[in-house]
Amino acid sequence: MKARPDNARRNILPSTGIRIPVAEMESFIRDLFKSAGMSDDRATHMGVTLTANDLRCVYSHGTSQACAYVPQIREGKANPNPEVSVETESPATAVVDGDGGLGYFAAHRGTEVAIKKALEAGSATVTTRNHFHFGAAGIYSRMALPHDCIGLALSSHRYRPKPDATVMSASGGSPMSIAIPTGDQPPLVLDMSASFLRHEDELMGMFPTVFFKALGLGSVFQVLGGILAGIWNEGFEYSGQGEYAAPHQGAFISVFDIKRFADVATFKAEMDRYIGEARAAKPIPGQDRADLAGGVEWEWERDNREQGVPVAPENEKRLSELAEEMKVDAPFDRFERSRF
Repeated sequence: MKARPDNARRNILPSTGIRIPVAEMESFIRDLFKSAGMSDDRATHMGVTLTANDLRCVYSHGTSQACAYVPQIREGKANPNPEVSVETESPATAVVDGDGGLGYFAAHRGTEVAIKKALEAGSATVTTRNHFHFGAAGIYSRMALPHDCIGLALSSHRYRPKPDATVMSASGGSPMSIAIPTGDQPPLVLDMSASFLRHEDELMGMFPTVFFKALGLGSVFQVLGGILAGIWNEGFEYSGQGEYAAPHQGAFISVFDIKRFADVATFKAEMDRYIGEARAAKPIPGQDRADLAGGVEWEWERDNREQGVPVAPENEKRLSELAEEMKVDAPFDRFERSRF
């Protein structure tokens, strides 16, 4: 896919910027979180996870998020070092509590639990609660791939539909990801929001079917990743008072062991055939290549791990300002700006 104009919120390879070695970018982001009071292991997790999203050019959920998370932690609005715990469990289910921290830790632990249980029981589902933003849903669905499992992850946050707005206010912008393993082809990884277009009256009138489908997806995600996950339970309600009084997100994570349904080698061969044939088809008009979900991100991650993390000027500026504020050395001035 061709590079596009620089914009940290657009999930595409920028046209210009600098490249930072992966380990150096991970260490820099780690140090930012440590400067806000996060432990080394927690901060390292954030550095690796956010950098991995930048490698895939998922900038909306990559290192730029440090500019939101670090102040949130520094100002006492999120627990920097949560004690994540499994509250209840059965052979194929569990409920994980995030202790008022970022959702990355609860969701990661929940996915690990779901994978272990799925390998034992065939499939498993875990919900998480009492935490903040968990990042890109694809972080967790992808965790199932090395285990020859299918991963599903979705999330929602606490909010109420607005009586003075359209019913679309009941849909939110909740994310969902499904990751399916392959052999030699890029894995099939759908990672998307329930929102497709801005909630504007004119657009709703022009594309009602799009909004009906978004409303359907968003409301289901709100139930599974929110109501079922327990984010409205007493004790987790948003009050805006107290040190960690507003952990307002939850997640729903499922894992399916492929060998319980099909021969793994045969399944992967069929996935390779299917994806290979799709990639040989004509691209969507206006695009220069044909790919299924996750294909271009897989290529970007592979190439960027070798060449370095691409940092667009906008993201460099934001991270540099945060580094100066937190008294952390930023690596950017040691590398040359160029076109990608």
